[in-house]
Amino acid sequence: MKPREPYVVVTGGGTAGHALPALAVARSLVDRGVPATSIEYVGSRRGIEGGLAEEAGFSFTLLGGRGVRRSVALANVAAIGGLLFATVASLRSMIRRRPWVVIALGGYASLPYGLSAALLRVPLIVVTTDVLPGATSRLLGRFAKACAVAFESTRIPRASLTGAPVRDAVVQARDERQRRPRWSTCCGDGSEGRGQQGGATETLLPLVVAFGGSLGAASINSAVAEMVRDWGRRPRLVVHHVVGSRDWPRYADAGGAGENVSYIAVEYEDRLPDTLSVSDLAICRAGAGTVAELSVIGVPSILVPLPRAPRDHQTANAMVLSNVGAAVCLRDADLNGKSLTSAVMSLLSAPDRLVAMSEAARRLGVPDASMRVADLALAHATNKCVEAGQ
Repeated sequence: MKPREPYVVVTGGGTAGHALPALAVARSLVDRGVPATSIEYVGSRRGIEGGLAEEAGFSFTLLGGRGVRRSVALANVAAIGGLLFATVASLRSMIRRRPWVVIALGGYASLPYGLSAALLRVPLIVVTTDVLPGATSRLLGRFAKACAVAFESTRIPRASLTGAPVRDAVVQARDERQRRPRWSTCCGDGSEGRGQQGGATETLLPLVVAFGGSLGAASINSAVAEMVRDWGRRPRLVVHHVVGSRDWPRYADAGGAGENVSYIAVEYEDRLPDTLSVSDLAICRAGAGTVAELSVIGVPSILVPLPRAPRDHQTANAMVLSNVGAAVCLRDADLNGKSLTSAVMSLLSAPDRLVAMSEAARRLGVPDASMRVADLALAHATNKCVEAGQ
């Protein structure tokens, strides 16, 4: 019998936290010899993944509908109907062209193809990058051949510790950060150098990067704006503030940065890994993708978990970094300009602590996680093909 042509489905989306790791795994499959034309990415029409997949050169399918809300709502009727429709469509597609393996990275988009894989006995690999698996991952994990996890403490059937997949730009940022000299000080009078260019000492002010995802985080934005306005005559620093699209109209023409602060506000930062590679401190949420990128690059951070995240999973993510000394956690309810200023000053005035935090973060990061997930998936896909006599 002629060997079946390779065909792999990588699915997951709705947010960058699902889409970017999914595409990182897809690229690693290509590096392992799977033709890019044999990989199909399945995402959500409501997310950003269509443009990302097209830019990466993968064929893609975008599912309509939305996830089911965690409360009684009329919208859930339409959501369940959309899910059933998408599952039937995915079944038809997979019967016509049965994949070697389905890799599901969570979110609404991964559910129809994950369920179809279970029904058709197609090998299923579930990837969960949060400490606490989401509802989709917990459901699909029951049927998976293996579950790739980012943390040892993650509880899910047949767990295999791979780390959280990150995009190539993050690994490159890690390498770049390794090449640049460690800071000798981070919060002095600005006269001390932290780097070398052409043999001469270069004066670099401490750089703080604040961000909250593509939409932004209102509480972080407000606290950062208050901090830079009231910074006063404290030691000089640079604040790079990624506001996000939701609040950008309020900050586009905002001024009012205090004395000794160079304040840069942008709506979106498409080179965030590069910016983080030269930063001294990050202020951000604690989503799985953010935590993974901070860890791989090795960035000390002040983490403000999203207060209404399902199962409070962002707090669980943040505590992993906090427990090893890589981050400081600040509750959203306690976040304001004064508390943020205090936390930033405490860290920037202790350069040795920042160095230790950076090293602790890097020890958690797994730069080749996407390749580990690809290897895990192909191992099970190959076994399935052998068993089928193909």
